Order: sequence, then C-alpha cells, then structure tokens
Amino acid sequence: LIMAYSPCINHGIKKGMGKSQEEEKLAVQSGYWPLYRYNPQLKAEGKNPFILDSKEPDGTLQEFLSGEVRYASLEKSFPEESKKLRALIEDQYMQRYETLKVKADPTAVCGTGESK
Repeated sequence: LIMAYSPCINHGIKKGMGKSQEEEKLAVQSGYWPLYRYNPQLKAEGKNPFILDSKEPDGTLQEFLSGEVRYASLEKSFPEESKKLRALIEDQYMQRYETLKVKADPTAVCGTGESK
C-alpha cells in the first residue's frame, strides 16, 4: 500500500502543475507530508516495523501553504482566521512529527532527545 501526496489542478499550485515535483518536495520538507514505512515482517525479526524517513520539518510549512490557492485564498479573504488556523496547523504537524519519531524509536523521550 502506498499513500502519496499527489498535487492536482484543484490544489491551485501557484507555480503551476509543471512544478508539481517541487511542490511534493516542499510538502515533505515542510512537514506537511511525512515519509515513513511500515514493514510488518520486521517485527518477526525483533525489529521495529515502523521506519521514519523524513527529517525534522524545516520551518517552511507556511511557505508551502501559501503556495497553494486552496490555502492562500483563506489567507486573502479572512486573514485573522487564517493566521489562527495556520498556527494551529503548524503546532499539530510538529506534534505529529514528534509522535512519528517516538514510533520510530520508542526508547526516545519525545522532544528532548534524551533516552529513557
């Protein structure tokens, strides 16, 4: 099973669909779309079946959101509401990344880098 971020014309990519690979890369780097794998066969080998491939989000989530009309239109029409929602999204995506890190390494303490 593969789940992928696949930009379409309805996303309203400001750079145009010809730049969709750049948009996909930004989605991953910004933390919008984390990359991970799950291989249940590893469990039988005594290994963690969950593998996190994404690096820590690079702080470009707002840039990513502004690059798509579906998000930018809210920013233009309702700037205050957009600001609140974008802050919420940023927080939730960072929390999601921390959760994925713990799944990938259950011995790590979330957010501190220290071991249990």
